[in-house]
Amino acid sequence: MTSLPVMQTSKFLLFRRLVIIVLAGLLIYYHTITLYDLYVGAGSSAHTTFEYVQSILRVVITLSLLLVIFGRRWALWGMWAGITGLIATHYWAHFGNLPVDFTEGRHPLSYLKGFIFPTVITLAFHSTSRLHD
Repeated sequence: MTSLPVMQTSKFLLFRRLVIIVLAGLLIYYHTITLYDLYVGAGSSAHTTFEYVQSILRVVITLSLLLVIFGRRWALWGMWAGITGLIATHYWAHFGNLPVDFTEGRHPLSYLKGFIFPTVITLAFHSTSRLHD
């Protein structure tokens, strides 16, 4: 028979894993759809350097998040590098006056909201792995 604290801990671990899977899944879906729309969908055939850089970062984010879902702790570094790079490209577009639509009427601090999901994923991952130790 399992004790109450053990059952609570296992439910807590399950909840944390579920948070990681849901948030990472949403990000994977978003970045995959964005890449699909850019290269297969109604996007133009002539792509800019900006789009290529963002595409590489989106692939890095997607692959690292898949590895995070499978429990690879080191993949968090790839996720953070990719998302930080993607946010940096948003600032490049914003302050570099690149001809992109998403900068219209946006405050420069609005791009920082891209750090919310990775922060929650990292916190959930660390608390889950800490309970296993």
